[in-house]
Amino acid sequence: MRVRRLPRDPGPAAWNRLLEDPAPANRLEASITADWLVIGAGYAGLAAAHRLSKEAPGARIVVLDAVRVGDGPAGRNSGFMIDLPHDLTSDDYGGALEGDIAQTKDNRQGIAHAAAMAQEYGLSNEAFTLSGKINGAATAKGAVHNTDFAKHLSAMDEPFELLDSQQMQDITGTQFYQSGLFTPGSAMIQPAMFVRGVAAGLASNRVTIHENSPVISLERKGDWVARTPKGQVIAPRVIMAVNGHLNSFGYMQGQLMHVFTYASMTRALSEDEIARLGGRRIWGLTPADPMGTTVRRISGTGGDRIVIRNRFTFDPKMEVDGRRIARVAQDHDRAFAARFPQLKGVDMEHRWGGRLCLSRNGVQVIGELDVGLYSACCQNGLGTAKGTLAGGLAADLSLGITSPALERALAADAPSRLPPSPIAQIGANMHIRLAEMRAGKEL
Repeated sequence: MRVRRLPRDPGPAAWNRLLEDPAPANRLEASITADWLVIGAGYAGLAAAHRLSKEAPGARIVVLDAVRVGDGPAGRNSGFMIDLPHDLTSDDYGGALEGDIAQTKDNRQGIAHAAAMAQEYGLSNEAFTLSGKINGAATAKGAVHNTDFAKHLSAMDEPFELLDSQQMQDITGTQFYQSGLFTPGSAMIQPAMFVRGVAAGLASNRVTIHENSPVISLERKGDWVARTPKGQVIAPRVIMAVNGHLNSFGYMQGQLMHVFTYASMTRALSEDEIARLGGRRIWGLTPADPMGTTVRRISGTGGDRIVIRNRFTFDPKMEVDGRRIARVAQDHDRAFAARFPQLKGVDMEHRWGGRLCLSRNGVQVIGELDVGLYSACCQNGLGTAKGTLAGGLAADLSLGITSPALERALAADAPSRLPPSPIAQIGANMHIRLAEMRAGKEL
């Protein structure tokens, strides 16, 4: 199969720009063999390679990525590893009770795998820390969403703490939020620092990672042959950790939804601006309404900054241009100004977009697509936790190791089919825009 399109991500991966430049990429420029080939060096691909390195010591494991580690979608998210249900299509993230309990168990398995990698490779708390997160409500409607979700969490026997407006101001430094819902089980990461740290740890454990080496064709000739522009890998087992680009390899056509979301990051705040803002220097907030604005305040490498993330668009071609980023930037600036009037004059240094892959029925694509070809794709908006989970499960499947989580994944329905492309794109974007309008001040 010839790969139909290669990844193109809009704007700089800001988290990666805060770090020192990496060493030159180790491109694949030869024909090599491996026991396992992993395509993709994001959360799923790195988790798969890590699991294989533990369960098959001495095996030759090769990872290929089309770009530099940290420059793709893995370095473009907001850095939340969320353990609880996080259905972006619901009013308050919740769904059916039994399914949400199982989903939480699976998400926590992914987070535990990430924590194990962080500990093994000596990553800092800035790269990965179990800190919990807040759902912030800016309106009475948002507060109702939080209250409803709290009731759902009680039914799930999950801990939480409801926060009033003063507590929210003490944390965030802004009077914008009426209330909040704190849950303790999420991890916060510096996305690029995390994936680059894991990749470096894997490389020291004899896993070979080739960056800037996109797979342009994949075919089975007994073993699988993956070709890049200047080389090829021959391997009996391949793990596809490419999320929505599974479509580009010819699989799950008409069954995956390709969505972009967008973020902006301020320049480093001055000491005077930090004093004016007040609040804690590190916190993470997701909106009470799933279509609202996510906010992070970070302090560490690159200084003290604020990250704003909002807006979604449905883009089946998996590409957006700079004009889209410029239009969305206006929404980011409005959201920032509304929340932090005391920071008037603070500019955004970085603006970017990142790809999500969702299915209509909320299922992942974890399984064997062909003989020796395994998938760890379709993370449904939780790429950090669900991607890590999927990578580990796909590796287990290729190793013949079973578990309740893998059994649940294999028993899941296939992704539901989408309407024809023009109808799907028009309908999905209309639905997204209406949902964003209903979010009101939460956006």
